[in-house]
Amino acid sequence: MVIAPTTGIRSHFPALGRVHNGRQVAYFDGPGGTQVPGAVGDAMLDYLYHHNANSHWAYPSSQETDRMVSESRVALADFVNGEPDEVVFGQNMTSLTFHLARGLGRKWGHGDEIVVTELDHHANRAPWEALAVDRGVTIRVVPFLLETCELDWEALDDAIGPKTRLVAVGAASNALGTVNDVARVSRLARARGALSFVDAVHSAPHVLVDVQAIGCDLLACSPYKFYGPHQGVLWGRAEVLALVDIPKLAPAPSTAPEKFETGTQSHEGLVGSAAAVDFLASLAPSAAGRREALAAVFGELHHRGQSLFRRLWDGLGAIRGVTRYGPGLDRPRTTTLAFTVAGRTAEAVALHLAARGLFLSHGDFYAASVVEKLGVEALVRAGIACYTSEGEVDRLIEGVAELQ
Repeated sequence: MVIAPTTGIRSHFPALGRVHNGRQVAYFDGPGGTQVPGAVGDAMLDYLYHHNANSHWAYPSSQETDRMVSESRVALADFVNGEPDEVVFGQNMTSLTFHLARGLGRKWGHGDEIVVTELDHHANRAPWEALAVDRGVTIRVVPFLLETCELDWEALDDAIGPKTRLVAVGAASNALGTVNDVARVSRLARARGALSFVDAVHSAPHVLVDVQAIGCDLLACSPYKFYGPHQGVLWGRAEVLALVDIPKLAPAPSTAPEKFETGTQSHEGLVGSAAAVDFLASLAPSAAGRREALAAVFGELHHRGQSLFRRLWDGLGAIRGVTRYGPGLDRPRTTTLAFTVAGRTAEAVALHLAARGLFLSHGDFYAASVVEKLGVEALVRAGIACYTSEGEVDRLIEGVAELQ
């Protein structure tokens, strides 16, 4: 199925017209948050200007809000291949995960165990580790292998036992691009009577989420990583969500998904999240439905992204003093590349590139355990998005080469 060319995709993003120091800006900061197409901003403005109201009241704009919230659940359910009443919205993945952990943790205590990994963003560690303090549960940490930047599967298998209540794992590393076999993790957890929680924040822009194929119990992602607004989404199996003893106000709904959504939501954020899903689907206009369109789009974008990533990987690898981190091209990975330049701090590299209109992030990206294990102070991170062009990749390579 033919989808829109990169030049056509780029025309939807107003941010790509920005100029800095006389150079058109190239955004490589997508792993920290992608740019937003005009359709997303338009949908949010339309809601705020013409439908803005609180929910569940009898007057028209409130009823319109209820309808638009419901439509947003349908869109995100299509995105993850779940059901609308299994979709929970929140401020961000971190807040949702802390909230979920508190609810699940009310039934856990001394003798119960939770498995996390070194490879994860700390938003998928800290909420579970907090239960060690609050509830006395034991946390088991699975390492990753330095030589491959992949999970130690033998250690993971050993860590999941009869006392395990939950296994929390990232679908992909936001620092290294490593893609984990979360379906395998979910099978291991279920076989031993444990729940599985998948952090799909970094993987969702690169690999179309399919909670049915993964077989997990819970999964979280962030629309602002796939061309939407700053928003968090939690999917959970209906039977699992129903059992969570979530902290909430007494008058608030007692059924999922609304029992998880404390206070008034960012309705414009929900509408914008749905618009981001529809934008992606619109890139395959001949598809029969939203999910089919998304599958076609993600398949083609993966192909394009891998070609650009190989160009970037090889180009940076040819520069003296540059060290690349993460799995090689022969291993499953996202189009996110972390690197360092000998004799330069990560911040100095980022500042040098920014002066040339190349916007990259630097630091530990809240994956502090990864950076610590690598033995570096910080990394520079480049991410390839649906709007990244060949010329921008070449500019980045040239910008890094100038440092040596």
